Amino acid sequence: MQDNIFQILQKKKDQILEVWIKTQINSPDLRDELISNEDLRSSCEELINNLMSSLNEENINNPHSPDFDGVNEILAGISFSQAKKGFNPRETAFFIIGLKEALIHVLQEEVSDPQILFSESLKLTRLMDNFSIITFETFIRGREEVILRQTDEISEISTPVIRIWDGILALPIIGTLDSSRTQIVMENLLQEIVETGSSIAILDISGVPAVDSLVAQHLMKTVSATRLMGAECIISGIRPEIAQTIVHLGIDLSNIVTKATLASALKFAFRSMRLEVKAVVAKENKNS
Repeated sequence: MQDNIFQILQKKKDQILEVWIKTQINSPDLRDELISNEDLRSSCEELINNLMSSLNEENINNPHSPDFDGVNEILAGISFSQAKKGFNPRETAFFIIGLKEALIHVLQEEVSDPQILFSESLKLTRLMDNFSIITFETFIRGREEVILRQTDEISEISTPVIRIWDGILALPIIGTLDSSRTQIVMENLLQEIVETGSSIAILDISGVPAVDSLVAQHLMKTVSATRLMGAECIISGIRPEIAQTIVHLGIDLSNIVTKATLASALKFAFRSMRLEVKAVVAKENKNS
């Protein structure tokens, strides 16, 4: 009977596929906006065809067999794609768990001997559990890649260099400054100074929640790098609580121009460049 188990699974492949797909479609966790029924069926067909053609008596007890390289590759591609599309771990795990349940369901219908059913079901369970681990590991790597990409994008968005006047740049900093982010800030600012030929750069820290000695060091590095490029650096957004913290920490900012607001920093920059902004009163239309 044991020799017929693989023949049974091959013979009932279409039934296994339908049970597997039906289980997933009927699951309340399946989100139609992330995957269509057509794409789901295509993924299931590819996987089950490869599995049935690879599975035999010698490798069913060896989930690391090279015979399953194709299966593992398909699983990795599916789970990686699901991670990028926004599937959660539960939804991804249910994909392979559903296949295990479908295989066991068909065996229960076809195998009458309880001992053989238990033995073969145990082998399939171990094999499918190993596939589940591979699926989950790949999903985690995919999510980590997505998170790293999003982190880089957020860092770029949160450190924009704005050209607010000819020769004047402003860089509003939002969030906490760390070593990696400081590097991005300096690179963006220095690159913009070179491209625009600006002589004044305003670092606005209104969006920085707190300033400690480490953040102050990062600001000093940015100011020093800006000066090396021939531009003057002004730090604005010095709130009262931040000013008190800087004093308590004994941080010396005496050689750096600091302003309470971005508007004050901009006025100082205008005076430094001998620019004057005047309000123009519109003349009333005599015909009105």
